[in-house]
Amino acid sequence: MEKLEKTLYTARVHTTGGRDGNSKSDDGKLEVRLTPPGTGGAGTNPEQLFAAGYSACYIGAMKAVAGKMKLQLPADLSVNAEVDLGPIRGGNAYGIAARLNVSLPGMDRAQAQQLIEAAHQVCPYSNATRGNIDVTLALV
Repeated sequence: MEKLEKTLYTARVHTTGGRDGNSKSDDGKLEVRLTPPGTGGAGTNPEQLFAAGYSACYIGAMKAVAGKMKLQLPADLSVNAEVDLGPIRGGNAYGIAARLNVSLPGMDRAQAQQLIEAAHQVCPYSNATRGNIDVTLALV
């Protein structure tokens, strides 16, 4: 396990009620109602929050890598993240899998592929999940 060389930011969130609860950040900028997936409730769920966080972080990693590679990113770049929840170990536990579908309209396909692979090495979410969950990258 790699340790942080220094802490740049700490997110603090207080959650009550689990998947039928609420989460609120200490700075008040995040306040969400939680509902289990597939129940039709009014709230979001941890898998949606993970997908939002991973895709936003991955775009940040692409921007950082593109700058180092001297590549111009398209203004309309996007990442559609899909996070699956399901049983593992014969149904005795649960796990997640993630897919990042990256859209870089107008970019040379070979450069775009090189960029998404390099960003996957830089992104904190990719580094946290590597070897722990199945993550698939696709240039769409």
